[in-house]
Amino acid sequence: MGWFADTFDSTESIKLRQPLSQAVSLGLIVTSALIIWKALMCITGSESPVVVVLSGSMEPGFKRGDILFLHMSKDPIRTGEIVVFHIDGREIPIVHRVIKVRERQDSGEVDVLTKGDNNYGDDRLLYAHGQQWLQRHHIMGRAVGFLPYVGWVTIIMTERPIIKYILVGTLGLLVLISND
Repeated sequence: MGWFADTFDSTESIKLRQPLSQAVSLGLIVTSALIIWKALMCITGSESPVVVVLSGSMEPGFKRGDILFLHMSKDPIRTGEIVVFHIDGREIPIVHRVIKVRERQDSGEVDVLTKGDNNYGDDRLLYAHGQQWLQRHHIMGRAVGFLPYVGWVTIIMTERPIIKYILVGTLGLLVLISND
């Protein structure tokens, strides 16, 4: 009876160890991704060092699905730079070009006006009600590089959630199969 009990205990131990090992591995992957993201935030000075272009407002320069790399330095923002900004009350950031810069005489701070390259007018209609200019705290970063089309993965998973679930399920299945 001793041999059977020992064999059964070791089998139960293996069955418990495998899911625990998978959970720890998944935790390490997620933690590593968060550490990399936070490190990029510190290096670039941007709250979001990477963004996906979600519309055609910047064509032909940037197309929907392009990934932009951002950097935010202390240098003053200049006309012609491409910036990513957020509007109070909106979740999704906007990628547009600075078309006008205005220095406030009282504080010396700079206000900017933006416009999408593919749009007819400036962005004042996009800004919060009554807002005519963007201040520095609205700017998330300046575009310093891009990867074309790579952001389509994010767009497709956002617009078609079923694809996200299929992808996550397939990856989970692959992990289970590879550990057997």
